[in-house]
Amino acid sequence: MFEFIRKNKATAVVGGLALTAILATPVLAQRDPAYAAARASGAIGEKPDGYLGYVSSPSASTKALVEDLNIKRKAAYTRKAQETNSTVEQFAFTSGCNLIMRTVAGEKYQSPDGSWQTRSSAAPARDTRCP
Repeated sequence: MFEFIRKNKATAVVGGLALTAILATPVLAQRDPAYAAARASGAIGEKPDGYLGYVSSPSASTKALVEDLNIKRKAAYTRKAQETNSTVEQFAFTSGCNLIMRTVAGEKYQSPDGSWQTRSSAAPARDTRCP
């Protein structure tokens, strides 16, 4: 029982810190009209692993934008994972859960089965391990 509580407490802490860590990147990226256009057009979307993915074949500029943002996300996840004594993958996954929840109607996200979905007004389909 204590192991269950300890694991859930750690997940909650990592989840809260992941949300804090990921707020800065999307806010800064949203200032870039190319990022906003790519999200709005459905060319890119959020993945459960905490990174952006390509819904369709990207243009060179979209590919460069996504690669740059994913590098910045990984750096942020690495810093926060060290601070929380978790792995980068754990922190990125929790961040992915939160980022998918923050999508808005019309934006794309990758569902647990790997298919790309368009967010409706309903809650997105997320991995059962999401906090």
